Amino acid sequence: MSYEGKSVIVTGAAGGIGSAFAKMVAAEGAKLTLVDMNQEALERTAEALDHEDVQVVAADVTKEEDTAHYVQQAKEVYGSVDVFVNNAGINGEFANLQDQTMENLENVLGVNVKGVFAGLKYVMKEMTAQGSGAIVNLASNGGLLGAPGMGPYVASKHAVVGLTKTAALEGADHGVRVNAVAPSGVDTQMMRSIESNASPDDTASARSQFEASVPMNRYAEPEEIADLIHFLGSERASFISGTYYRIDGAQGATSV
Repeated sequence: MSYEGKSVIVTGAAGGIGSAFAKMVAAEGAKLTLVDMNQEALERTAEALDHEDVQVVAADVTKEEDTAHYVQQAKEVYGSVDVFVNNAGINGEFANLQDQTMENLENVLGVNVKGVFAGLKYVMKEMTAQGSGAIVNLASNGGLLGAPGMGPYVASKHAVVGLTKTAALEGADHGVRVNAVAPSGVDTQMMRSIESNASPDDTASARSQFEASVPMNRYAEPEEIADLIHFLGSERASFISGTYYRIDGAQGATSV
């Protein structure tokens, strides 16, 4: 399962899951292209890796030209794109559908759908040409279930699941595998934002309620999600493509 010498792109690399995965594969000798909109946080993430083969690319994943640029940078510097973790995402504002704004919908779909789509488009061009590659998209339990107050986010993550299945079929003849991971709540800054949106005056209560919805009564740690991404991106998963993997503390055990 070693990533030694592999060219790996991670979007949303300054966030909890992205940085946890980057740390994991840097220790194995991966050649990393770390992508995020937050330049300062991205540079801190890279410095913390203390790794020679790492480059940072500040990019807005909603912009096609930025996406084309980070993929080209990985190809030019490291010669290939072997693994792509399509991780950048936002949660948006918490409100029932009747109170949601079109602006919030457009923002969430812009990052979570347009960003994922563009990443697939440009990475798959490279992987198809080289005849190999593994892609892991970040979906969510919200891509499999409903979630009151999070309509735009839920819609966006359902779209990620659909894109994953389509990309896997298109890549199958070319040695390109595409899968998705679907976590429940992960103990990252995104969950702090969701808690604050859900209950601005009592975030501790919001956290307790979210954790209580998980049979294991806790959030996942970023490293637990990174472990699953690591496996799906590795050669040990060579016949796995076109599906999603729940990692949710049994939250989805009673649903289809």
